[in-house]
Amino acid sequence: MLAASVNDPELPAGWAAEVKWDGFRALLSVDGGQVVLRSRRGTDMAPAFPEIVSAAAHQLPDATALDGELIVWEAGEAGRIAFERLQNRLHRRGAGARQAAAQAPAHFVAFDLLRRSGTDTTHWPYLQRRTALEALFRQQRLTAPWALCPSTTDPATVREWLTTWGAVGVEGVIFKRLQDPYRPGVRGWRKYKVYETGEAIVGAVTGPLTTPRTLLLGLYDDTGRLQYTGRTTTLARTAGTTTGNLLTAAGPGHPWTGWTFSAGWGTRTTLDVTLVDPELVAEVGVDVARDSSGRWRHPVRFHRARPDLSPTDIPRLSPSPH
Repeated sequence: MLAASVNDPELPAGWAAEVKWDGFRALLSVDGGQVVLRSRRGTDMAPAFPEIVSAAAHQLPDATALDGELIVWEAGEAGRIAFERLQNRLHRRGAGARQAAAQAPAHFVAFDLLRRSGTDTTHWPYLQRRTALEALFRQQRLTAPWALCPSTTDPATVREWLTTWGAVGVEGVIFKRLQDPYRPGVRGWRKYKVYETGEAIVGAVTGPLTTPRTLLLGLYDDTGRLQYTGRTTTLARTAGTTTGNLLTAAGPGHPWTGWTFSAGWGTRTTLDVTLVDPELVAEVGVDVARDSSGRWRHPVRFHRARPDLSPTDIPRLSPSPH
């Protein structure tokens, strides 16, 4: 079951809210001692996460299926979700996967119960599935690598999550109607993501310079180098035209000369870009998902150009706490 984005963080009456984790969505099932762990797109992730497979085989009842999120937690005083460590584990196999599991163990955060001891629970209302999921954790005395996703019907608790949990890498909240069944492939849930407003420097564009499709943004680091931090979502035509009028094609010595830019975080597809003089500041909305260098993992929302600001007015790039 999937979620549609909403802009309202208020919990509706008759709905529950759960924490939205910054990890990999995963479906897990145990049948006859065989464990299947797959991504939302059907990728077999079991070889990469042997600790989850072993724990499922030894701790979960047979004929059980869970929906949840794989995360890796960065231990220590500044503990938070470490998406990069999780990403780096995805292609490990055999001894490499076992070593990675010892160094950066994953957790399975369960948020839905799809089958319990052979009984299909997808037609049950959310409230009944949630009660059964909590009973499973209690009766099996599940501990790490298992974690039960927090759920609440209290609007004040949701507001607390949104204002305090971002520091540990929580992206937002998922809203689920209490009486809804689990409908695979249907966007019957709602998701609200936390966004912050910030500024960055336009260093390149995709599409025509006069009406750019997206903006490639950067921030100066402590050494004075302009570092790439991420790309905007597609600009509306009016925003593209207005911004294009403020851009100038780059001359010699652009700090990104010779660089290639990925079409997305974790992909190898590259973008066709036009470098511009890094003089224009853009105001953008960003979520909490960042890599260890401080770059945004997801495309950011363009709000407006800020020709009234100078690049020197913008704070320097700050690495992520983890």
